[in-house]
Amino acid sequence: MSIPDVSSLSLTSKPKPEEEYPNLAAILDRYKEKIAAFPKEKGWMGLDLYMYQGFWYTSQDVFSIETTLAVQETFQAHSTDIYLATQPKSGTTWLKALAFAVVNRKRYNNITLSTHPLLSTNPHKCVPFLETDVAKKTPTYLPENQPRLYATHMPYIALPQSIHDSCCRIVYMCRNPKDVLVSWFHFGKKLSHTLLTQMTLDEMFEVYTKGLMPYGPHWDHVKEYYKASTEDPTRVLFVTYEDMKKDTANKVKQLAEFLGYPFTEEEEANGAVEDIVRLCSFETLKEVNKTGNFRQGVANDTFFREGKVGGWSNELTDEMSQNMDDITTEKFQGLDISI
Repeated sequence: MSIPDVSSLSLTSKPKPEEEYPNLAAILDRYKEKIAAFPKEKGWMGLDLYMYQGFWYTSQDVFSIETTLAVQETFQAHSTDIYLATQPKSGTTWLKALAFAVVNRKRYNNITLSTHPLLSTNPHKCVPFLETDVAKKTPTYLPENQPRLYATHMPYIALPQSIHDSCCRIVYMCRNPKDVLVSWFHFGKKLSHTLLTQMTLDEMFEVYTKGLMPYGPHWDHVKEYYKASTEDPTRVLFVTYEDMKKDTANKVKQLAEFLGYPFTEEEEANGAVEDIVRLCSFETLKEVNKTGNFRQGVANDTFFREGKVGGWSNELTDEMSQNMDDITTEKFQGLDISI
């Protein structure tokens, strides 16, 4: 199956892999001295993590403290933008697929055919990350494109001021931290990067509960976006992975309404919601992404393992589970977050 031409989305042409992030070296060099003064600890997969604004980041990568700083300093939000925010391993790929399908359903109104990008392309290629876009030679979207659909793992406090000052919409998805931990563990095992130190589940549990993960601590990341959603629910939509799995069709309709692309009665009667649910199902996306790479060292199938709720129960010990529950209860005290 060939990758369709996505020029109708007003995207600029896709660069070759070796040309994809030509600005990264300059970004890494630009902030070298600044991050040297940040607190540093060993964390996930033996990497050095740097503390900034209360959160931990890796360095020397497209998802790093350097690209976060570059986004903060250079990115300019548009009022029509849509941002999809998550902690890593919290349903990012699925949320990207759902939002992309909802926003672009009129462009691809027959999604049963192979012309839909999601039937041949990784959702991460359809919805760029702010962190990676800043390292590209040219931005993903043409100036006249509206809306721009971006994703990010950055904490709420780290979003560039232009996003905070705009009236753009933000969707945040969180997931049970026990499932997130297990997903991180298996994700690490799949990576082929030779500089990463493989960790046992016990070791992963230790650094995870200490918050020493990229964009961690998990609980603080969730709390920031949750509080933002309670302060302005018209601007920030807070959803959980578990609720999306439990009632996907209704949650897709809620997502569409929030994004400003509600389904018409005719669309609902014609099964448009169910079509998007099937298009973006774990089974469909996993089949599409059996081959190919998201970027060097990260295969497309790395993002598709089980896609289930509660898989942690097969891997965590009772003691681990209880410790995680205790942390979650303490961190989320007084917050109406049900996972």
